[in-house]
Amino acid sequence: MRYFLAVAQAGSIAEASSELHVAASAISRQIARLEHEIGVPLFERHPRGMVLSDAGVRLAAFVRRNVADLEQVVGEIRRSGGGHRTRIRVASAEGFAWDLLPEAIASFHRAHAGVAFGLHVTSSAAATEAVRDATADLAVTFSLTPARDVRVEYSQREYMHAIVNATHPVASRPAVSLAELRPYALAIVDDSTTVRQLFDICCSAGGLTFDPVLETDYSGALYTFAKLADAVTLAGRLPARRRLAAEGLVAVPVSDREMHRRYLQIQSTAGRTLPPVVQEFVAHLVERVRSP
Repeated sequence: MRYFLAVAQAGSIAEASSELHVAASAISRQIARLEHEIGVPLFERHPRGMVLSDAGVRLAAFVRRNVADLEQVVGEIRRSGGGHRTRIRVASAEGFAWDLLPEAIASFHRAHAGVAFGLHVTSSAAATEAVRDATADLAVTFSLTPARDVRVEYSQREYMHAIVNATHPVASRPAVSLAELRPYALAIVDDSTTVRQLFDICCSAGGLTFDPVLETDYSGALYTFAKLADAVTLAGRLPARRRLAAEGLVAVPVSDREMHRRYLQIQSTAGRTLPPVVQEFVAHLVERVRSP
């Protein structure tokens, strides 16, 4: 099963051989044996590598969930002897790693000193993939559509805002449309993000064109740029809520309805029962999300 998962992850026997330091022929024999015992192909063989078949996808999901449960049990046994901490693995979209998650982890740790955390910051899609593969216990992410093979522990709509400095012409407005932002300098994230995907959809539907003065894959840079360059950037209010007042920024609701199709989600692996301490952290995190 370890060889099977390694090939599934690497996409080839040669790559799995390199990662496991095991001869490729030995891995190939074990994969063939596993397929023979199950009675169906687990991979589709291509000149450039191996791709999981439908049966392989099902088996890989099952094995990953059980590996995570095995690690949980082994960890509990080790901790019963003392000297080991419970570890919660969190995959997160970038915005949540600025304030929300460090704050939630710090306050949770004060009441649970025996708990340690691993925080991996990545894209929204990759965070979801991490819980799907059971390489993370939780994903804190943005989602536009339902994700397969994950369980949604919590979900809430995340409304889009125009972020500007306090002296910007739109700062005092109750709401603003994308069309009304066209006269102003725009800074925006690249097309790998849900913000940009929604923005591009809305611009296409409304026949709007923008020429951003700054595009970046690091959303943290947008806030500083908006403040210093008197520009506009687009974001949900939750990730930025602590830095708004501290940096002299204002969040103005965007009135275009299609910009509000995004959801904040806390996700876990489908079919896996979370350890009690992880369930406690989910409840704690939800409380922090809902707080003003």
